[in-house]
Amino acid sequence: MRLVSFSASDGVVRPGFLFEDTGTILDLTPSGFTSALDVITKGIAQADSVRKVLLSEVKLHAPLPNPPRVFAIGLNYRDHAIESGMAIPTTPVVFFKLTTSVIGPGDAIVLPKNSTEPDYEAEFAFVIGKGGYRIPASAWREHVYGYTIVNDVSARDVQFSSTQWSMSKSFPTFCPLGPAIVTADEIPDPHQLAISLTIDGVQLQNSNTRELVFKVPDLIEYLSSITPLLPGDIVSTGTPPGVGLGRNPKRWLRPGETVTVTVEGLGSLTNPVVGE
Repeated sequence: MRLVSFSASDGVVRPGFLFEDTGTILDLTPSGFTSALDVITKGIAQADSVRKVLLSEVKLHAPLPNPPRVFAIGLNYRDHAIESGMAIPTTPVVFFKLTTSVIGPGDAIVLPKNSTEPDYEAEFAFVIGKGGYRIPASAWREHVYGYTIVNDVSARDVQFSSTQWSMSKSFPTFCPLGPAIVTADEIPDPHQLAISLTIDGVQLQNSNTRELVFKVPDLIEYLSSITPLLPGDIVSTGTPPGVGLGRNPKRWLRPGETVTVTVEGLGSLTNPVVGE
């Protein structure tokens, strides 16, 4: 199933399951679910609602507009660490993207006035279903609700002005997310998925999640060894090589461009870019 958040003409954001083959969304509110986080917390991957709406008549939002936390993992593809001039990590490099940076498919990435080096980062993410503390890697499947796409937009000049990365990753609109959360049962192996990014149709990143340094079980075990994971927590697993920072000359996002991140089995996340 594909969990989405959508709104119709009344502007109320509702949870639903998207059926791409028919272009319809099963509205979950008649079944008593108030939000996507509510659906994830209760572990629902199907529903008996009969109220359907046409995808063409609604707006999709970030599938989880209000995640408890967005963990992000740095330097988690070997080639990306090398292009960034940094050592391949032996422990996960963890930072946060503030939830105020979350936007959905089709929403504009707004380049802030106080950064001249805005960058793109295609990322594969997983969403925690059942929370827990000190979860062993062997139990990882019990705790993943599903998978989604993140564009870890980054202000590089802000990032490298400090040893802490979270603020440079958390400008408003710097966390495009979606278009859906694909439930875990639909992705047999999250470590065999093609991932790519294009700008205006030109491919700039192209890799596979098999290249991750720390894979989903590793990250669940590590993060939960320090803080209890919560239902709805998002873990964005890092970006492959090809980011603007690693190019010669460097290649920053520009107003008027359109960025698309595609992950095999999850679809595509597309966002236009505008200036502040």
